[in-house]
Formats: sequence, C-alpha cells, structure tokens
Amino acid sequence: MTAVLDAGALIAIDKRDRKVGAMLRLLQRDGVPVRTSAAAVAQAWRSGHRQANLARVLRGLDVAAIDETAGKRVGELLGANGTNDLADAHVALLIEPGGSVITSDKPDIEALLRTRGVEATILRV
Repeated sequence: MTAVLDAGALIAIDKRDRKVGAMLRLLQRDGVPVRTSAAAVAQAWRSGHRQANLARVLRGLDVAAIDETAGKRVGELLGANGTNDLADAHVALLIEPGGSVITSDKPDIEALLRTRGVEATILRV
C-alpha cells in the first residue's frame, strides 16, 4: 500500500500542520511508502528559502513526474471526469486500489477515483 499526498497536504506540511505531521509519522512507522505528484509540488512550492520544512519532507517522498505517457493518462482521466485540474488528476492516478490519499480536496479526489473505479481511503487535511 502507498499513501499519496496532494497539494493541500504539501501546503499543510509547509505550515507545520500537526495533524498531517502525525499522519506522516504513522506512515513512516508502518513503513508505508509516501508519494506525490510533481504537479502537486508545483502548486505548493513558492520559495525554497522559506519552505525548509516542505523541502525536508520532499526529500523523503517519491515525486512522480508527468512524462508523455502520464500526461496522456491524466488527459484521458480529465476528459472522462469532465474536469480540468491536472494536479488532482495526476494525484488520483497515483492512488492504488486500497491505498490512501491525504488531501484538502476530498470531493474532487473522490470523483476522480470513482471515474477510475478505484476505492481508497481518503484522509482530509
């Protein structure tokens, strides 16, 4: 099982949100791999010299790039779902069946997962 963080979770990390910090500690304790989307990083990243906490956490995450193949899959999911947030769509594609996602955008992630036919645990930031 893998846990996926969306941009809202990354922003919460940057703001030192205790709830998200506790979730990450539990995932680390249990040996659960944590990943995010490069698009989510782009939504959260603003100034490296002022985001030391986020930079530290990102070093321990698998950050999935959006290459041509991923881009096509993201576009297909957006088309099938009738939405246009590429970061949310990429995050939704990273979520494995039975996995979990930490998000500030539960309704959009739920809709994208329904479109994919994937069930996952959605933890709200």
